[in-house]
Amino acid sequence: RDLLQKNDINGNPEFVVFKKWSEESLKENFLHTVKNYLEQLNNAGGFVIKADGLTGGKGVKVTGDHLAGADDGLHYAKECLEKDGHVVIEEKLIGEEFSAMFLTDGKSLAALPVVQDHKRAFEDDKGPNTGGMGSYSDENNSLPFLKPEDLETAREITQQVLKAVNRETGEIFKGVLYGGFIATARGVRLIEYNVRFGDPEAMNIFPILKTDFVEVCRAIISGTLDKLPLEFEKKATVVKYAVPEGYPTNPKSNEEIKLFGVPEGCRVYYASVNLDDEGKLKTSTSRALAFVGVAESLQKAEQLAEVGAKSIEGPLFHRRDIGTEVLVDRRILHMKKLREETK
Repeated sequence: RDLLQKNDINGNPEFVVFKKWSEESLKENFLHTVKNYLEQLNNAGGFVIKADGLTGGKGVKVTGDHLAGADDGLHYAKECLEKDGHVVIEEKLIGEEFSAMFLTDGKSLAALPVVQDHKRAFEDDKGPNTGGMGSYSDENNSLPFLKPEDLETAREITQQVLKAVNRETGEIFKGVLYGGFIATARGVRLIEYNVRFGDPEAMNIFPILKTDFVEVCRAIISGTLDKLPLEFEKKATVVKYAVPEGYPTNPKSNEEIKLFGVPEGCRVYYASVNLDDEGKLKTSTSRALAFVGVAESLQKAEQLAEVGAKSIEGPLFHRRDIGTEVLVDRRILHMKKLREETK
């Protein structure tokens, strides 16, 4: 947030970073200021509170979903301040999120297929946030609700951020810039960056990568990424995670699970699971198994992932709606309505 603001890069929502009161005597006035800002944002459409630390994808809380109003927000902001010493509070953005990941050698960017992750634990985007219950990408390596200019904006923001990091630090960053973006009625906004591949998004991308990934890594290191065009199969991909009952708040661990009849063409990735001394597969406290469907159409990819997710026996559940026509149509209609409201 600060980097974009300082370097006049588009993409920020309205925000303030609050740092913990320096003296106990200042605490009451400080929290009063925080609450006033929360009320201001709430009156304008809502707010988001972000813990600034590693939270397993569960550190963001939003009004209307997790927080009822300014009082709830202040309570969570205090938790974050006590734990991390600072907290980010920003306006609530309305739109559709997408993950735009880029590889960079410090100068040029190579875009990876755009993916939409699903953070909520339950179908119809309900329940608490998770590390990601699954994701999908269309056969054109984009998403049905996005326009070409949305992808261009995400790329331009990322390119400017890359240059700003170099100016600020004097260092050349090489590797992965994983941007979490949101398409809104006012254009694309930046939610966050990670300097790693997305989970589950990486499972959408690597099965359809045609270019030798070792050669890609060499090009990143040598600064010749612009001379190695990345090629991807024109296929749709759908990822569905099977997770322990009670996840993410009170997951059942050490429960036996079995796989049977996984369909041909569906990939299975083991995540947070253990093998006991008898060779039995057991749940841990996080996402257990990911099922990845890859096909010529989103419908076929979703069907593969769904059949795969149903081929597991044990106290697990998954989101059946990820990648379905009903869910995707809802995303398309949502963005269409938002864009029309600005005309």
